[in-house]
Amino acid sequence: MIHPIMDRNRKWMPGFGAVLLILLSHKTSALEVPLDPKVLEGLPQPPTITLQSPKDYIFDPRENIVIHCEAKGKPHPSFSWTRNGTHFDVEKDSKVLVKPGSGTLVIDISGEKAEAYEGTYQCTAHNEHGTAVSNNIVIRQSRSPLWSKERNEPIVVQMGVSLVLQCRPPAGLPPPVIFWMDNNFQRLPLDKRVSQALNGDLYFSNVLPEDSRPDYICYARFPHTQTIQQKQPISVTVLNKSPMGERRPGFMTPLGITSTQMVLRGETLELECIADGLPTPEMSWQKDGGELPSSRMSFHNFKKTLKISDVNEADAGDYRCTATNSLGTAHHIIKVTVKAAPFWVSAPRNLILAPNETGILTCRVSGEPKPKISWFVNGIPLENAPVDHSRKVDGDTVILSNVQSGSSAVYQCNASNEFGYLMANAFVNVLAEAPRVLTPPNRVYQVITNNPALLHCASFGSPIPTITWFKDSQTSIKNGDPFVIHENGTLEIHVAQPLNSGKYTCIATNNLGIKENHVYLEVKEPTRILKQPEYKVVQKGMSAVFECKVKHDPSLVPTMTWLKDDGELPDDERFDVDTDSLTIKDVTDGDEGTYTCIMNTTLDQDSASAMLTVVEKPDPPTDLELTDQTERSVQLTWIPGDEHNSPTQKFLIQYEDLLHQPGVWINLTEVAGTSTTAQLNLSPHVYYSFRVLAVNHVGYSQPSQPSSQYRTNPAAPDENPSDVQGVGAEPGNLVISWTPLTGFQSNGPNLEYKVQWRQKDVDNEWSSETVANVSQFVVSGTPTYVPYEIKVQAVNYYGSGPEPEVVIGYSGEDLPLSAPESVQVMVHNSTLAEVHWEPVSFPSVRGKLQGYKVYYHRERGLHETEGETEQQEQVLTFSGNRSEGRLPGLQPYSLYNLSIRVLNSKGEGPPSPSKTFETPEGVPGPPSFLNVINPSLDSLTLEWGPPMNNNGRLAGYTLKYQPVNNTNELGPVKVMTFLANETTTTLGNLNSSMLYKFYLSAKTIKGSGPIITEEALTVMDTAVPSRQVDIATQGWFIGLMCAIALLILVLLIVCFIKRNKGGKYPVKEKEDAHQDPEIQPMKEDDGTFGEYSDTEDHKPLKGSRTPSNGTVRRDESDDSLVDYGEGGDGQFNEDGSFIGQYSGKKEKDTHEGNESSEAPSPVNAMNSFV
Repeated sequence: MIHPIMDRNRKWMPGFGAVLLILLSHKTSALEVPLDPKVLEGLPQPPTITLQSPKDYIFDPRENIVIHCEAKGKPHPSFSWTRNGTHFDVEKDSKVLVKPGSGTLVIDISGEKAEAYEGTYQCTAHNEHGTAVSNNIVIRQSRSPLWSKERNEPIVVQMGVSLVLQCRPPAGLPPPVIFWMDNNFQRLPLDKRVSQALNGDLYFSNVLPEDSRPDYICYARFPHTQTIQQKQPISVTVLNKSPMGERRPGFMTPLGITSTQMVLRGETLELECIADGLPTPEMSWQKDGGELPSSRMSFHNFKKTLKISDVNEADAGDYRCTATNSLGTAHHIIKVTVKAAPFWVSAPRNLILAPNETGILTCRVSGEPKPKISWFVNGIPLENAPVDHSRKVDGDTVILSNVQSGSSAVYQCNASNEFGYLMANAFVNVLAEAPRVLTPPNRVYQVITNNPALLHCASFGSPIPTITWFKDSQTSIKNGDPFVIHENGTLEIHVAQPLNSGKYTCIATNNLGIKENHVYLEVKEPTRILKQPEYKVVQKGMSAVFECKVKHDPSLVPTMTWLKDDGELPDDERFDVDTDSLTIKDVTDGDEGTYTCIMNTTLDQDSASAMLTVVEKPDPPTDLELTDQTERSVQLTWIPGDEHNSPTQKFLIQYEDLLHQPGVWINLTEVAGTSTTAQLNLSPHVYYSFRVLAVNHVGYSQPSQPSSQYRTNPAAPDENPSDVQGVGAEPGNLVISWTPLTGFQSNGPNLEYKVQWRQKDVDNEWSSETVANVSQFVVSGTPTYVPYEIKVQAVNYYGSGPEPEVVIGYSGEDLPLSAPESVQVMVHNSTLAEVHWEPVSFPSVRGKLQGYKVYYHRERGLHETEGETEQQEQVLTFSGNRSEGRLPGLQPYSLYNLSIRVLNSKGEGPPSPSKTFETPEGVPGPPSFLNVINPSLDSLTLEWGPPMNNNGRLAGYTLKYQPVNNTNELGPVKVMTFLANETTTTLGNLNSSMLYKFYLSAKTIKGSGPIITEEALTVMDTAVPSRQVDIATQGWFIGLMCAIALLILVLLIVCFIKRNKGGKYPVKEKEDAHQDPEIQPMKEDDGTFGEYSDTEDHKPLKGSRTPSNGTVRRDESDDSLVDYGEGGDGQFNEDGSFIGQYSGKKEKDTHEGNESSEAPSPVNAMNSFV
């Protein structure tokens, strides 16, 4: 439904070749009045043809003829028909039935001659607002005529010549489909030598003897009647007596060098070239001066036919077909011209105009040759229609100016040339309608953030309404970023954001009224996959887990879907879909593929994919083969098995020795996973069988089947026994031992060992003995611990092994004979001594020297008497040929005894003479105990015990102690010393209810030993409760003190005012009557402890008390506590607490008396915590 753009002064604007058309519905292609029943109700509309039969209608005489003609309009149109240009009175023909409510004709031709109803039909739809007409519909009966009687003469040809068998079917309607068969209804085989042309003829490029047959039959199938007509059989005989020789290609069709062909635009171009020749030519195509259109081009009939679909003007030109064989080539050029039946460039569109508006109907067509355009109104040529001065025709354009009510009509445009015609109806409906908004009210649009939002305001009205938009019923929306108002009224937000959510109002306005509509926009958060599934490589039989964690708008209902290879998951209980994961249990090979998680909401979706690769151990290799066989080597080849998605890393080759160790497979060598052969080194006298295992990332394959057996011949040993040793088991012998050769290493039967020995640097000749089936030999009667040269050689039936290496061994050891001499001890300190000795001679060791053992023990302390219990003996071993060693961990002030023994592998020698030494004094151990007894208000009694180890002569004790307050701050430390015989003391002048910490240590002339600690409390003073909390540092207390000070200041001001007025303010009575429970006398000695300071300025430090002289030095600041009173210096107790009174004036009032000393003083309270 459209309106032309016009100026508001009703003046036509020259210079415009066309007028833009504004569409009021959402889709710009819609040209009709809206189909909304509420809009259609009472809305007039000229007829519009909605359905009609094709222009060329071929009917089957066995069925009824149905000619369609449907139309719509308001009021509903009536229908009439013409046949061959004259009125067709359907009511007078009993065989013709009109479908109710439409103009469709149903013609019953049973029992009638169908030819009587052939002709050209046209339908007319009419109502009071105009007349629409259909195309001219040509009705023709389908025909399938019989073949004319003819006799086909047998054809006899020489082998190698070309041949054409003509079909020439009868003309049918529509044309038949041609194919060739034999008497058994079998299609004749076609190839590049034998082919069927587009006209149905059968072409032989050259004939062969097998082409001889009596039943070449051409069949014609007529599609409409589904009948098949048959030509008389053609007999062909091919003679081989004087065959034609090879020849260059030549064209059988088309004839000559060039030919022409015309095709209509939009149809399919079919070009055909069939050539003869021997050998059979190959065909190729090209376009001179251009390229073949590959997207629309196809070859058929063994490249003898070129088809180009949807032809356009650019397809005109010269097409060259080329036939080629081994003797040469032939060319033919087909000149193609492209004509065009009329086709639309711009068909006329329906117009809806308001009174006094101007509109344009445009009928733009093209074709070759150029079509002729004719205009009709209500089915009547414009030149024959009543004169209308508001109408002007200019070729393909009709201009309607200042239309008036009642001038609605249907215009027809007819464009024709020699190849066809086009006809279109377009109505002009003159309406005066107030605006209507067609978009449903209160519609909610939901979009995802950063996506476009389209808010529709489909409207109808004549004149065309103007659309305006408002946000939240207040803000007027103008064209511009981020908003765009389209011509059809739709409001577009290019990139919607959450702030764009809300209520939108569109208002449609024309000169007949105004209409508004409300819609709502909700901008939602996008659906996003936060954790995507990841590529998995899983062993067969294990589980695979794909995670897919998603974030989405909470107001949208999400749906998670999993796909496998873009299809549904298998219906298998092994696939477990959870909220944000997919688990595949007991994975199989068939589970491989790409898995995709898709999170859908009603507005958007997000997806992510990952592949699953299933791996397992490789299949075992197969087809083991032994080649290049020699005495000491062989080449093994094999075929690898399936790797199962995990590349083979290596191949392991094993062998079985069927002669020596049957049933035992031994690793021989490894080769790379890319190899399929291995050169194997072999040993003599082995019955080999080989197998191969493949190894990938998952593990080892099963072993392959064993190879054939391969036996090597015996030979002399290649090696001698290993690990040859000579060790004496006891004095006077030498045990020679070795690791025997295996049967595999023996290289032959009758394996023996030739054992040879001689005393080093003494004997010249070797002693020897040959033994078998043993791994040691004992030589008796040897000197004690002397070196021997030893050799062991392998010998078998075929000879001796290589010359063996000489090994040095020693005969048996005996206990050492001598003790170390010249033992000396050097004492370094009270716990460490150093001992020296003279090593024994090597012959006296009589074995391998292992080291020296020092035996020592503490006999007694130097302050102890003889006879007291000795401590356990201690032993230190010093390896190797040593002459000194250190003795740590000695006990101070003690007497020690020591001796030394030499050590070999057999045992220890005799001890050295005993040696004694003394250790000097050291610091004592800690006192054995520290107890606090008899606590009182200001004293504690301590008792302690002497150290368990004095480590010298005890000189006395040192006692340190200090107080600890409730915040664990330590007070000053006091130190006391005591004589060695003192073990108790009483401490006085202590604070009551105070925790004290004690440190006690003993001392000798070397210094003080470790301390022991103890803590104790003095007794609590029950007369006045003592607060153990340092409230002076509490925030609530400081605040309370400030409030009290402020309250007193207010009271003083009030009292001063009262006194000036002659009255009195009974402060004392008020205080007695309303005592504050929070303001109570505090214990004056409730002080705290902190860091001790003895600086010269004597300023009170954090946690320190004021000086004991009772004075406080004033700082330069005037903000002194004393200054809060009006006279008198502040006074302090001995412990530094402030006892001065707080008064409101210098003179004491009589009603206060001395009771002021009992009043709670904030200054006193604060000072007690300084």
